[in-house]
Amino acid sequence: MLDPATSLALAEQVADTARRLGFESALIGGAALAVHRYTRGTEDIDLAVSLDPHRQLLALERALAAAGLHTRLRLPDDEDPLGGVLTVWASIDAQGQPVDVVEVVNFHNPGRIVSTPAPAAIARAWPLPGSPLRCVTLEDLVAFKLYAGGLADHADIVQLLLCNPDADLAAIRAVAAPFDNGEQLDGLIDQARIERTRRR
Repeated sequence: MLDPATSLALAEQVADTARRLGFESALIGGAALAVHRYTRGTEDIDLAVSLDPHRQLLALERALAAAGLHTRLRLPDDEDPLGGVLTVWASIDAQGQPVDVVEVVNFHNPGRIVSTPAPAAIARAWPLPGSPLRCVTLEDLVAFKLYAGGLADHADIVQLLLCNPDADLAAIRAVAAPFDNGEQLDGLIDQARIERTRRR
């Protein structure tokens, strides 16, 4: 489990370093769920980027390493659905494992051009008060979860909708539709509606 203060400070450092290099990032994953009122356990903080992995993501890794942070960069091959993942941490536990990890998830793989929610979501992300971090909108977070497509991602969508009963469903459908390849969204919206009624 993350130490929230430590991990958020590290995420802010990563986001600020990325901005100084000329590109933006945005919170996704468990931290973004929490911003949008649904809190669950998470092992790391995820930041989305959409970059040239061999130039910009590598430059970010080198800048963070030069600042004294530990880094591990996994570059993509042409079959990878992602454009690489940069793992960043400042300290280790008693077993020598990284703690309070930030993962920079790159959604641009130049060897495998596919449409992802990342570019638009990062552009629309809104700043957290008093922080260099920016978070994706609720609509874009649902789009990311549909894009990932796992059972846990679908469960997260239902919980997000339960925690945000006034969410604009038309806006969610409009933003997320291009990534609803399995036509799951309406069923997930119905699940949330049924669960909300059951809880009354």
